[in-house]
Amino acid sequence: MASRVLGSGGGLSIRAVSELLGIPAPTIRSWERRYGLARTARTGGGHRRYTTTDIADLRLMRDEISRGRRTAQAAVLVRDAATSVEPYASFVHAFLDVAATRQARRLDVLLDYCRERFGLDEAICRVVLPGMRLIGVAWQTGRCDISQEHLLTQATRDWLQKVRSQGPVPWQPDPIVLSCGPADLHTIGLEAMEVLLAHRGWECHLFGKGISPSDLTAAINRTRAAATIVVSHIASHRRATVAALQAAAGTSTQLFYAGNAFLMPSTRKSVPGTYLGENLTEAVETVSGSLQAAKGS
Repeated sequence: MASRVLGSGGGLSIRAVSELLGIPAPTIRSWERRYGLARTARTGGGHRRYTTTDIADLRLMRDEISRGRRTAQAAVLVRDAATSVEPYASFVHAFLDVAATRQARRLDVLLDYCRERFGLDEAICRVVLPGMRLIGVAWQTGRCDISQEHLLTQATRDWLQKVRSQGPVPWQPDPIVLSCGPADLHTIGLEAMEVLLAHRGWECHLFGKGISPSDLTAAINRTRAAATIVVSHIASHRRATVAALQAAAGTSTQLFYAGNAFLMPSTRKSVPGTYLGENLTEAVETVSGSLQAAKGS
């Protein structure tokens, strides 16, 4: 999918992929041999070379196993994801093409079309977020430069802000605070969640990155937030995020959290709040349902 968009480089060696993803090279070879994953091209000397799509598949395999799936079950999920993404695959491809052409206006038109065709939830969950994950992998592996990654990120953020501004006036009475963990920097997923909540009528206050536990607590109290969502994607930032959640637990808000820092069940032990999982639409429905239930009780 991404090779046309991100250049025709020779791909990464198995050693480089192992270091990037934290997966031992023998494990990668085993997954290829036993489950047919990441059947890579090889150099004239027989050395494996992994494309952006190969790396994305291996990352998904790693993450599914981390969530507690058996290896064989994870392999089935990865293969299904690779073969059942139509009709979205061509749109993800076009999303990534914006990085190559550097024509941000094309992304706005593309995402508007996806919204009309699939609805807002599907446009975000099936095109925007997969596209952003792939461009992140492409940048990490040197298959696009930082200017391309920044252009696509900003164009995506501009589209989300446009959709947010065009949304309905909030009719739900309870405000929601959304924040990254104190040390996290990436906000696209959080901004996407804000858009979906706002289109369900909730008043949202997005505080983004760099919010300390004391700042988060102050924001909750100031806005009288009925719910607070904190997202962290980096495992090394988990402790700081848990500290923010613990501080917020002293308020009257309902707490929710999500992100790759909490993928493994063991990382969620003794964490205050409700884990939202990884499906954005389900996460938004969980928050909405919980607030409505609290209002009706």
